[in-house]
Amino acid sequence: MKQTISNRFYEGERPLFATRDIRLENVKFYPGESAIKECRDMEAHRCEFMCKYPFWHNDGAVIDECLFTVYSRAAIWYSRNIRMTNSRVEAPKMFRELDGLQLDNVKLTTAGETMWNCRDITIRNVEARGGDYIFMKCVGIDIDGFRLQGNYSFQDVKNVVVRNAVLDSKDAFWKTGNVTVYDSEITGEYLGWHSRNLRLVNCRISGTQPLCYCTGLVLENCTMDADCDLAFEYSTVEADVKGNIVSVKNPAGGHITADGIGEIILDENCKNPGACTISTR
Repeated sequence: MKQTISNRFYEGERPLFATRDIRLENVKFYPGESAIKECRDMEAHRCEFMCKYPFWHNDGAVIDECLFTVYSRAAIWYSRNIRMTNSRVEAPKMFRELDGLQLDNVKLTTAGETMWNCRDITIRNVEARGGDYIFMKCVGIDIDGFRLQGNYSFQDVKNVVVRNAVLDSKDAFWKTGNVTVYDSEITGEYLGWHSRNLRLVNCRISGTQPLCYCTGLVLENCTMDADCDLAFEYSTVEADVKGNIVSVKNPAGGHITADGIGEIILDENCKNPGACTISTR
């Protein structure tokens, strides 16, 4: 049975260092560092964190209805089996080098450089703002219900499934491997460059020069807004687009079908003339 600590406050260095099986209720952590470092099987309920680096080198933590203030930057690093629910994170650089992370009904209000080099992530009903470079080099992400404002998202990720997302993100999905996105809106220029096996299903895409230098790109029943010009340059692609594409430029191979295509550009820089079949319905 867990020991319960309630209605207290801590400050300074390492107040609960290397403790085990603790349940925290309505506890506040004032300025200091590494409050819950090297702990195992911790629970935090309705707690407030104003300290740096509170959850480092943890194994097993449940965090519910908690607030991580702007002073708790870099709060959860080098840990395993972390579950956060119904919480608010106002600090950047959260979640680094984790194995097993679950976020459910969480708001990240200053999400820059968050979730780097993590593995086995589950996201449900999460909102992230200011999330530049979120998910950098993560492996194994399962997302359903996600709203993002932040550029350069999902760079260098592998083995990802995204459902029901609204992504406002320049340079999203660069150099990714084995990513599938269902039923989502993606707004931002230069989408998906240098990706391998990127698949978009029932998605709405907006932004100039999308999906260039891709290998094994697939679009199924997607729409492309009027600013999606110069699409698919040097990409191998299988695309079935609903509606019009404003322009296609020098694809490297495959098939592109749409209801209409405003301009097809095959100039002297086309590397594989005739390798891509382009048609309209």
